[in-house]
Amino acid sequence: MVGMGRVFKEASKPSSSSELPAVTTSTSITDTVNGSHEFKITGYSLSKGMGIGKYISSDTFMVGGYTWAIYFYPDGKSLEDKATYVSLFIALASEGTDVRALFELTLLDQSGRERHKVHSHFGRALESGPYTLKYKGSMWGYKRFFKRTALETSDYLKDDCLHVHCCVGVVRSHTEGPKIYSIPLPPSDIGLHFGQLLETGKGIDVNFEVDGDTFSAHKLVLAARSPVFRAQLYGPMKDQNTHCIKIEDMESPVFKALIHFIYWDTLPDLEELTGLNSNWASTLMSQHLLAAADRYGLERLRLLCEAKLCEGVAINTVATTLALAEQHHCYQLKSVCLKFVALPENLRAVMQTEGFEYLKESCPHVLTELLEYVARANEHSIIVGKQGTEGSILDGTDVHGRRVKQRV
Repeated sequence: MVGMGRVFKEASKPSSSSELPAVTTSTSITDTVNGSHEFKITGYSLSKGMGIGKYISSDTFMVGGYTWAIYFYPDGKSLEDKATYVSLFIALASEGTDVRALFELTLLDQSGRERHKVHSHFGRALESGPYTLKYKGSMWGYKRFFKRTALETSDYLKDDCLHVHCCVGVVRSHTEGPKIYSIPLPPSDIGLHFGQLLETGKGIDVNFEVDGDTFSAHKLVLAARSPVFRAQLYGPMKDQNTHCIKIEDMESPVFKALIHFIYWDTLPDLEELTGLNSNWASTLMSQHLLAAADRYGLERLRLLCEAKLCEGVAINTVATTLALAEQHHCYQLKSVCLKFVALPENLRAVMQTEGFEYLKESCPHVLTELLEYVARANEHSIIVGKQGTEGSILDGTDVHGRRVKQRV
């Protein structure tokens, strides 16, 4: 017979104060990510009569991870006002749900007395908190921003031009807790190691002759970085004589810059490379290097050259840069060049450059696109602006057809 045993559990001893968990803290931080945009409206008198509910839009701008635009209604937004007022709104131009933000719209006084017309959330107590935009196309602003007759005799309108300043502050919240430890991480140094490998010359196994100069490199490094070099050095139609491969149609400094990027993953000092201390020389080098990057399939180098050329757009070089952008499918760079050339103050000067003659000969179809940009720039005499596009708001509803509450 098996007896039933009784199990007695020893009572837990109370923890001493030293064994109690440490007190931890965290902080919820709510603040705004701020950004601003200047919108210049020229040819105001020509924009009148375009129709109630029709608007002129600024270019889009990014604040807090969202895209925004300013809408100006020369004949007002509401039919009930019968074009008595001009309307001004800020619109959420990208996808977003319940985006909370602060806004400021300022019509600048152009008399120099700084008596600006300001409507702002910033710097004042908010009774109901920040404004919430529900969907793409939601707007904040004023249907009766300014009476037209008063505006047209005011100091806000000068030389048939209005200046609007817009501020957006997107509300963001995050929680910060205690940081137990932090280990600083150095930046990547792989480019340094490969660069030093090139400088030492150890393991060199391929040579190139470019415009009378010889450059040495490592086949594996070139093949890893460029699909074109990979095919040339290891593909079925590879060069048999790697002792000296001749590169045609490229200047020596350009190939040197190309090899520098392949190993270091950075652009070399272009002024030092050309031996000329001028923006023109740097731009010319960037143009040649962009063509080389496209030739060897180096996408990152191509983008770096695009960015450098965008920064250096100028009257005497923009036409050749535009032709280059077209030939090598650099659409962002092409758009920047077209916008620059289409500006009335630039167009005539650019047309008188040698580069423009080259553009006409090499890419005549680009002239058609340029004419479209010029026509768009001159429409209503508004340089930076566009009419509402499909999916934009004309009547106070969002892109989904839902009504959006607006402040008047």
